[in-house]
Amino acid sequence: MPLSVSLQALRAFEAAARHSSFKRAAEELALTPTAISHHISKLEDRLNVCLFERRPRQVRLTDTGQQLAKATTEGFAKIERALADIQQLNEVVQISTTSSFAAQVLLPAQHTFSATYPDVSIQILSGEQANSHPYSIPVRLGNIQDVAIEDRLNVEQYNVFTGADMTALQTPSTRPVLYTTRWKNPALCKPPLETWLASNALNRDNFVIREFDQELFGIQQAVAQNALVFCSELLVRGMCSSGLLQPVRGNSVTSELCYYIPNKAGFRTPNAMKFIAWLEGLM
Repeated sequence: MPLSVSLQALRAFEAAARHSSFKRAAEELALTPTAISHHISKLEDRLNVCLFERRPRQVRLTDTGQQLAKATTEGFAKIERALADIQQLNEVVQISTTSSFAAQVLLPAQHTFSATYPDVSIQILSGEQANSHPYSIPVRLGNIQDVAIEDRLNVEQYNVFTGADMTALQTPSTRPVLYTTRWKNPALCKPPLETWLASNALNRDNFVIREFDQELFGIQQAVAQNALVFCSELLVRGMCSSGLLQPVRGNSVTSELCYYIPNKAGFRTPNAMKFIAWLEGLM
């Protein structure tokens, strides 16, 4: 059965051990030296050990005291770090996501979140590997079949987009370049290019197909080169609204991919819930 000891007694002991002084421990904890001595004596009685050698104007840890001092110092430091992290949740919402989603969706829309919640800051971390920070909200791309329904944010729709004049693509003198994506992660379902081609009575031979490992790069090249890109409608929604891109054909195709937040319901701090609700509306 776990031994029950007073947290206040452990705090008094840790401070006295660190300072080698009941008086300085008392000053740190806003107590009297007598109170510090009382807490430590009760702790020693509870543990049935001697933690300090008491000498005139000096206290020294026993071997047992040194062992407990190391544990309490490390324990309180860990608690303080955790409290600091939790306090930060009330000030900054940290989101980790893919580079494409960060650049094409979150960053362009960040000002709308700030306008709605001016007292809440968001910090966006991008990268293709999942962030392991326990308080970071991960927004990831995954296979629909592998993601719980309650964690999903959307179902990805794909189409071909271009920044070129549409008439220039109708009778090209050479096969147009079409950018698409081959994921770094081989477990992810492929973008549904073959489905789109079949639905439009086309095949791969109609294009010069080039691949990047991130949709962001293909989108950038489509704009820079007036080329074509097969990508997520979500990622180019803003660029279509601003006229930088436009869909080549009106009908998109449904993919087997979705964006999701693992264990979405587990993020229960007020600011995290505000961000997730805003993101669901954005999607």
